[in-house]
This record gives sequence, structure tokens and C-alpha cells, in this order.
Amino acid sequence: MTSGANLTLAQNASRSTSAQSLDNLEMVHVLTLTPFFPSAENPVYGTYISEPIQHFAEFKLRSTVIAVSPLHHPRHSAAPDSAGVWMRYPMLPGNAGLTTAGWLLYRRLLPRVRQIHQRNPIHVIHAHAALPCGHAAWKLGERLRIPFAVTIHGLDVFNACFQPGTATARRRAELSSQIYRRAGSVLCISRAVQDILHQGMLNQNMPTLPRSRVIYNGVDPGLFSPFEQPSSTRSPDILMVGNLLRGKGQEIVFQAMAQVAPQFPDMTCTLIGEGPDEQRFLDLARKLGIAEKVSFRGRQGRQAVAEAMRQCTIFALPSRFEGLGCAYLEAMACGKPVIACGGQGIAEIIRHRENGWLIPVDGVAEMAAALREVLASSDLRAKIGSNARQTIVDGLTLRNQVRQLNDLYREVTPS
Repeated sequence: MTSGANLTLAQNASRSTSAQSLDNLEMVHVLTLTPFFPSAENPVYGTYISEPIQHFAEFKLRSTVIAVSPLHHPRHSAAPDSAGVWMRYPMLPGNAGLTTAGWLLYRRLLPRVRQIHQRNPIHVIHAHAALPCGHAAWKLGERLRIPFAVTIHGLDVFNACFQPGTATARRRAELSSQIYRRAGSVLCISRAVQDILHQGMLNQNMPTLPRSRVIYNGVDPGLFSPFEQPSSTRSPDILMVGNLLRGKGQEIVFQAMAQVAPQFPDMTCTLIGEGPDEQRFLDLARKLGIAEKVSFRGRQGRQAVAEAMRQCTIFALPSRFEGLGCAYLEAMACGKPVIACGGQGIAEIIRHRENGWLIPVDGVAEMAAALREVLASSDLRAKIGSNARQTIVDGLTLRNQVRQLNDLYREVTPS
């Protein structure tokens, strides 16, 4: 199935609730369990969870959010404008602890969730990631007779990427599979994620596949909007937004920049994000002779990220392991040409050379060729950027996403 067909299916699905009057719907109470959520210490962490929830009331969805963190991690407190509360729970440190973390989280949550449920009945629990929140949601659902759904946010569907091939990794995979089978629905952020889910279940000889669907992340098209004035007179700037990790592929952009720098001597590169590989990237920029062209801005707030996307010339992030990637969608909403890697979830959204640009993973030569062609033509940038913005507006807004979530919640809730 082509990327255009995939997106058309998502757009059609997003309109299903429009056929019925929201006035006639009963209120549905959703309990969200998530390790990803904004906090006072990191107000941009997990905004892909918190921002859709801000639209729940439009669809008669009542929201309760419990964000969770292990005791051995730094303490989190609620962000000033956050609707969620943070709870800590015991967990054995390291990835080996994931096999028991869900049970320990369940025991920690049960009194609080029972109290919430008695005061205001919960109709569905929405867990983000199988371990530990999906495991806890399964046990809470059994105990309190509440259906649950779980969202898979990345390509490591079975939690087996750490220590692959070990008995611990196999236990994590088996437990993840059990959670998916018992969920009322498994939400996948892309068809690439769903394919891994299905293939993994088949490889484990599971008799039936879990009930699953693709719901792409959405974007606020008001916050992430195009710059009102043309940027053709400004020096070309390549923007990267993401954790400073090798898997995000920032070094591919640096290596390509070094190749095209003679053709575009005023070109610069801005990185937003933080992570353990920052020093390695700084050293690489110096080695390639482009250090004076590169600016590391660290973690930035949502408004600052949106402004950087409006001001940049190209957004590039050749990530090697990406379920979808919200930053790509946000840059597209800002009307920018996006360069990403094929074989990732974003390839279901981007149509090469029409509303974005796709290169192979680790494709330095292809990245350099893309930069040369896109930077050299303001008309090409304008065409791709306009098509990119339209792609988001047509079916990938936050409201589109919540409309589909609303449909799912009502399907898994007993009548």
C-alpha cells in the first residue's frame, strides 16, 4: 500500500465521528497512564501525549492523567499548566526491571485508581507503552473491570532491543505480547509499527493477532504555522530537532554539509535538543571544518521550536530508528521541506519530492544531493513546503488525532 493510500485511510477514519452529532454522545472518562508527560523540570517532555488531551473536551471526553516515574529516577512535579499528576513507583534499576515494573506499578496505582473510579467511573484506561504502563493497565482493568488500550510509540515493539537474544529480552517480548493480546485495542503510531507488531506475534506463533489500528500523531497547525514573509533573502539554515543521539543521524547532515559548503558558503545549521552525544557531534563539526556554521541550542520550549521551524530553510533529521517522528510533522506544518529516511514511519506521510524528501538510512551522498537541489531552488522549496503544510492540515492535526481516539474509546467501552 502506498504512503498516499495509508494517509487517505487515516483521513477517512478521522472523519467517522463527524457523521454523528457530538451533542448526542455520552461523556467518556479516560484514564491515561504514561511515563511521557510534561513536568516542571522538563515542560516539553511528552507533549505528544499532553497536547492531544487538551482537545478531549471537544469530543465529550473527560481526562484523568497519571504520569509515572521509577523511584530511582529524579523526582518530577506537575508542570504549572499540566492536567496530570506524577506518581513514583518501585522498580529494579535497568532494563531487567521492566519485567516486574508493571506489576509493581499496578500495586502502587490500585488504591488511587480505585478511588478515582468510585468517585467518577473510568470507562477506559489508555496506557502509553506496553512496559510498564500497559502491564499495569491490564492488571487494573482485570481488577476493576475496565477495558484498556495501549499505544506503541516506537519501533521497539516488543521491548527486546536492549540485550537482544538474552533470556531477559525474551521475557520482555513475551510479556509485551500478552499485553497486546489482552488490550481492547493496540494503537500504532504508523503502519511500520503495526507491521512489526503483526510479524512479531506471528513469529511467536500467537494464534490470533491483537486488535490494532494506526493513529498518526497530530500537530497544532496554529502553533506550527508558516512564516508570513519569504525567507529567500536570509542565509540558508538547516534545522535539526531531536535528542543528541547517534540513532537520530545528525552526523549524516554534518558530513553532507561539509561536501556542499563550497557551493553554499553562508549555510548554517541549528540543532535543538540535548543528549549524551553532544560532545561527539561538537568534535565531528570541528573535524569537518564546519564548527563555525553549527549552533547547538539545547532544549527549547514549544514556542521557540515553532519559531525555529518557521525561520529555517530546510528541516533535516536522517533518523535510523523512528516510529514516526513528531518533529517532521511539525516542520511540515510550518511549510518547510523535510528530509528524512525511507523505511521509517514518516515514509508513510512523505511523498518523495512532492511534500518532502526521502533518502536511504546513512545516505551521506543522498543527503548532500538533496541539500544541493533543495537549497538551490526557492521554487522547489516553496512547492514542497506548501504541499507539506496541506498534508498536515488535511488529516494530521491534533483534532484529527483526537477524533480517531474518541472513536476508539467508544468502541472499546462496553455499551
